[in-house]
Amino acid sequence: MTTPPSAPVLRARAVPPPPSARWRGREELRADLRPAAWLVLALAGVGVPAGLAWWALAPRADFRITEDGPVVIGSPSSELLVADDAVFVLVLTVVGLLAGGAAWRMRRQRGVALLVALALGATASGAIAWLVGELIGEGPTREQLADVGGTVTTGLDLGATAALAVAPFVALLVYVLGVIINAEDGLGRPAPEPSAVPAPEGAVPPVS
Repeated sequence: MTTPPSAPVLRARAVPPPPSARWRGREELRADLRPAAWLVLALAGVGVPAGLAWWALAPRADFRITEDGPVVIGSPSSELLVADDAVFVLVLTVVGLLAGGAAWRMRRQRGVALLVALALGATASGAIAWLVGELIGEGPTREQLADVGGTVTTGLDLGATAALAVAPFVALLVYVLGVIINAEDGLGRPAPEPSAVPAPEGAVPPVS
C-alpha cells in the first residue's frame, strides 16, 4: 500500500507592520519644515513693530546746545540710563508671550521642528527689534552737538545684550507649559489618516 504524497506546505511571507505602528518622526519632521520656516519668517517680521514700540515707549531726554556744552531741558529721571533696557525687556516679553501662544495653537505642527523654529524666530525678532529701535532712535550727530542753540534728544542704546534672550525664553516657556498641561503623548496633534496596506506578494488567502 503506497503512502499518498504529503501536501506541500505553504509559507506566507512576513507581513510588514501597518504604517500606524511605525515611528513617523521622520515623516512628521519633513511635513513640518515648511510651516516651521514660515513661523521663523513671521516672528522675524514681528521684530519691526517691536522695534518701533521700543522707540516709542522708551523715555529720552532733551538737551539744548550752548557755548558751554549741552544743558538738559526739564528734569529727566535719574533712571534714564537703564530705562532703555527695561522697556526693551518688557517689549520682548510681550513678543515672547504672543509667539509662544501662537506656536502652541499650531496644533497640526506641534513637535520638534516647531519648537526649534520658535526659538530661532523669537531670537531673530529680538535682534531685529534692537536694530530697528537703535536705527530710528539714533543719537545726535557731531554737527548737531556743535550747533549752538539747537536741541538734541538722546538716542536709544541697549546696554545689556543679554536682554535678547528674553523673547525666546518666554516663548519656549509658554510652549513647554502647554506641553505639561496637555496629557496626551501626541500633544493633541491629529493622528494621520491610516493608509491602505497592500497585500504582500505570496500571501496565502484565507480559506473559506
